[in-house]
Amino acid sequence: MGMGPTSVDMQGWRDVWWQSPQQVADRVVADLGAVPQALPALVTLLGQALQARGWRVATAESCTGGGIAAALTAVAGSSAWVEGGYVTYSNAAKTTLLGVPDALLQARGAVSLPVVQAMALGACRGLQTECSVAVSGVAGPGGGSAEKPVGTVCLAWSALPLAGRAQALRLQFPGDRDAVRLGTIWCGLLGLLALTETNSHAFSGPD
Repeated sequence: MGMGPTSVDMQGWRDVWWQSPQQVADRVVADLGAVPQALPALVTLLGQALQARGWRVATAESCTGGGIAAALTAVAGSSAWVEGGYVTYSNAAKTTLLGVPDALLQARGAVSLPVVQAMALGACRGLQTECSVAVSGVAGPGGGSAEKPVGTVCLAWSALPLAGRAQALRLQFPGDRDAVRLGTIWCGLLGLLALTETNSHAFSGPD
């Protein structure tokens, strides 16, 4: 792949992410075995960017079950920029802990852009942080549908400059449950890095 996680070419990953987040989803799964070793490099860059802005981050996770928070806190010194996180696996938890309206969950489903946007905003609000990342998806092997097949993941990011909004996208991850979860962790963190560095966008698409 040439620019896979093994090489930890973070500028290359930034460039591809900005051009096409779906390409990142495809490529990271193709080199999945290297992701755990590459995560510290990504998180270290993210931590530096967060500290430069004076931001603290909150996480709101469903399909990754706390994996993003675990990756963040695996790096020494992360207490300087990680505030905390939520694992909201059920719809009830999303409503109770993050304030996601039950009507929204019923109308759009847990794996949808409006729901992850509400999760991201709820995490920022609940932990009073400057930024957040939220994910919800169908990791498999069951639970997929024609509209939302296994591997479908919605991600959202929020930050103070977005003025109460969250930017969200939907990705399709190939592979098994582990691939979907690890790929989601990587992309969630990469989008957060992009948002922190640009101070405006987690990816080059519409809000």
